[in-house]
Amino acid sequence: MVTGTRFLASSLAPLIDFVYPPRCPACEKAIGQQSGLCLECWYTLAIPTDPSCVLCQRPFGEHGPGAGAVCAPCMASPPVHDGIAAGTLYNVTSRKLVLAFKHGGRIALATILARLIAARLPSCSEERLIVPVPLHRWRLWKRGFNQAALLGRELESLGKGQLYPDALIRRKATPALGGLSARARRRTVSGAFIAAAAARQRIEGRDILLVDDVLTSGATRTACVKALKQAGARSVMIACFARVLDEARAHGIQEESQQTKRPEPPLAPGAA
Repeated sequence: MVTGTRFLASSLAPLIDFVYPPRCPACEKAIGQQSGLCLECWYTLAIPTDPSCVLCQRPFGEHGPGAGAVCAPCMASPPVHDGIAAGTLYNVTSRKLVLAFKHGGRIALATILARLIAARLPSCSEERLIVPVPLHRWRLWKRGFNQAALLGRELESLGKGQLYPDALIRRKATPALGGLSARARRRTVSGAFIAAAAARQRIEGRDILLVDDVLTSGATRTACVKALKQAGARSVMIACFARVLDEARAHGIQEESQQTKRPEPPLAPGAA
């Protein structure tokens, strides 16, 4: 089915390009294909580099400590996850891509965003499960898609594991976390996620790749990791397209949840 869908998409690509000439989703310049970026925007993406924290892969910079070092946040609060693979660091360009993908309806961007994530992932066995961070049903109904599930589907096609979109349930509606302190975010998402009863047998003893588009304070992902490990997961690695570091906030780059190109309709009270 996937192969047939991709064949149909490639067959219709010339017609689509004629009707909707491809443009860079970050700057709107003309480009060669619908899912690409112009060279200028491509070179402004911030790709994580080594050396980095051995626990969370936070880049240290060229003057940082050597291999095997642990960053200050991980020393202060050891993570419950088993590593982070971020395709990019959150900056002006990656923010524009997230906005176009999640709020601008450019779902075809899932392909290139997932490829950037995949480039940062270690090799794995075919037994690894790819679990998207779930949306609350109200948010899913209004948006029409779960961006994390779209990324997960692309990662599966790239051989990074088996997609299991229904492994987690978001059982508690939560407000948007943008603008909240790290402590407030943790309090807000506490108890919001649980492993589906039907998924527990499949999760037990497995390595999990938890997928989302943007990683900020990590409160949502931490809640998901805890739910998966309570269900018996052997390890849970977090994969995201853009990781927000403190440096981005210091330079005034707003999180995508605080300012969007096209605001979504209001949810039912408290839903997210």
